Amino acid sequence: MIWVNGEPQAQIATGDRGLQFGDGCFTTARIRSGQVDHLEAHVARLQQACDRLMIAGLEVVALTQQMREAAQRQRDGVLKVIVTRGSGGRGYSAAGCRQPTTILSLSPAPLHYAAWQTRGVTLATSPVRLSRNSLLAGIKHLNRLEQVMIRAHLDGGDADEALVLDTDGWLVECCAANLFWRKGKQVYTPDLSLAGVTGLMREHILTLLPELGWQASSVLAPPEALAAADEVFICNALMPVLSVTRINQWHYASRELADQLRPHC
Repeated sequence: MIWVNGEPQAQIATGDRGLQFGDGCFTTARIRSGQVDHLEAHVARLQQACDRLMIAGLEVVALTQQMREAAQRQRDGVLKVIVTRGSGGRGYSAAGCRQPTTILSLSPAPLHYAAWQTRGVTLATSPVRLSRNSLLAGIKHLNRLEQVMIRAHLDGGDADEALVLDTDGWLVECCAANLFWRKGKQVYTPDLSLAGVTGLMREHILTLLPELGWQASSVLAPPEALAAADEVFICNALMPVLSVTRINQWHYASRELADQLRPHC
């Protein structure tokens, strides 16, 4: 099912800036037992992204209630929430936009994640690199053409996910997940201040790690840093944590930290 501005429908105005310019943001949440996992965090992510993009007028209380009501219609599945700047303005100017557009959609839970939990996943370095831009880094905005191209290359190979670098060659993330690696008791994740998406599950894990006795750092690192890792795993709100068994020529056997995190995620 799809709701636009709280009403059941599957159409938006052709002048909507989300369609015209990718002017908006989104979040994707897991539904379990008719409830949205980490609901408050997903709403906060949308509000923060709107603030960064200078999209005013998001009715957070109403949107939160709509998300709850949508989740009750599907016991187990996925809820995607899109916020655009709405319609109005001429050209790139947002003058005249009075109210954001909200789009909620339900879909089944991905079935392949269960199999990946058992066997782990493989990564291959993508030839598509992410642009560095501090104004947009971190937020899940609607301009996802880089990820579309990454996925197109990934579909032509035999890896499960992509290892994605930025245009300077630093580690960033995967196509649709954040990246972590471990060396001893020290855990690393790429610094996302100039590229990539600050995933909700990534932030949750960074909070959990010190509580579970691990040291965590966000770092600027080359892909070669993964060669010496004891363990690698990826995460997002739907997975939520998957162990990596191979990246290119590097192989990993340990699942110690991923197995410890999984019940908390």
